[in-house]
Amino acid sequence: MIAFLPALLALPFLVLAFVNVWRWPRVSLRSVAHEPSEGSLSVLIPARNEASTIEECVENVLRQGAIVREVLVYDDGSEDDTAQRVDLLHLRDPRVVLVAGSALPGGWYGKPHACMRLAEQARAPWILFLDADARLAKGAAAAILTTAVARDVTLLACWPGFLLHRAAEKMLLPMLNFFVFTIFPTVLSLRSNDERFGLAHGACILAHRETYHRLGGHLMVKSELFEDTRLARMWRSENERSLCLDGQDVVAVRMYDSMRGIWNGFVKNFFPGFRSELTFWLFLAFHALVFLVPWVMLPFSWNTEWFWGMALAVGAVLIIRLAFAFRFGFARWATLLHPLAEAFLLAGGMASWWKWKHGQGVEWRGRRYQKSALGPSSKGGFAR
Repeated sequence: MIAFLPALLALPFLVLAFVNVWRWPRVSLRSVAHEPSEGSLSVLIPARNEASTIEECVENVLRQGAIVREVLVYDDGSEDDTAQRVDLLHLRDPRVVLVAGSALPGGWYGKPHACMRLAEQARAPWILFLDADARLAKGAAAAILTTAVARDVTLLACWPGFLLHRAAEKMLLPMLNFFVFTIFPTVLSLRSNDERFGLAHGACILAHRETYHRLGGHLMVKSELFEDTRLARMWRSENERSLCLDGQDVVAVRMYDSMRGIWNGFVKNFFPGFRSELTFWLFLAFHALVFLVPWVMLPFSWNTEWFWGMALAVGAVLIIRLAFAFRFGFARWATLLHPLAEAFLLAGGMASWWKWKHGQGVEWRGRRYQKSALGPSSKGGFAR
């Protein structure tokens, strides 16, 4: 029986992956029965050195129509011409407003502070936080708002589709969804408002403005790298309903555009995403045992009692990866390179642990984040 241990350990992940693939609702462009009220949405975009992306992002927002009351862009100390590009967009459409950045207060991380500053100036009943590299589909704003109202939630996160262009992106970035949706129970998050089932992706988060301010908004997560998921969990802890739905039909994002960017993103996010160091190491050990070791050992286990256990474990991973490729539109060929992607994930995790625990922290968009800066609530979550 011990020879089948890797396959038995992989089975629960296989079952949960299939439940997530088949039962997780999408935010659909076809779900809009009628247009929401004119001017019911403020779109808030934090931007730091986003000159190459901000114009396309804002233009897609403006195409959403009269539902958008204003588009507020926070220039978070950009060293490129982000601000100038936003000013030009304002000349074309006065709904676009540049919000000048200010010095980062002590105890705050950059993105939560930018989001809080934007929300302070928003005027519409609903606010949509959007990353500068996110791209809304035509009609997406109405679909997102209609879905939130229909599901009676005051915070709705849309898990985006990924724009993957290079081979490295196609091979490695599907690991984010593999990491999350083999352990996160989307069905339970729909049925229970328990804080543990809060999830979000910071690329696209809709919130009811009055509720946001009443709860404290991003002040609740001011020293979080995982401000998105942590915000969703804090929302639930205050007895407000939050949901994260499959938003790939309404929003897409190119998270990283190079191998170096992918590596730096993994290193920045990995270790701080765990509740404790013990949980982190247990996760790494379990991922290695279930999702990597069987691939390595399979050729060496031929004609031994371990062969079929290893083969079944490899088969389970292949099925999970193919199911995710089908659901999220990932390249199927990348499935066969899973052991390389898994090894990259584990190496990134160990590098993340070293930099946060023993190094100088990590640098991201010109700011350095260190262990001493982590707030007491920097626990748990999945994010960029």
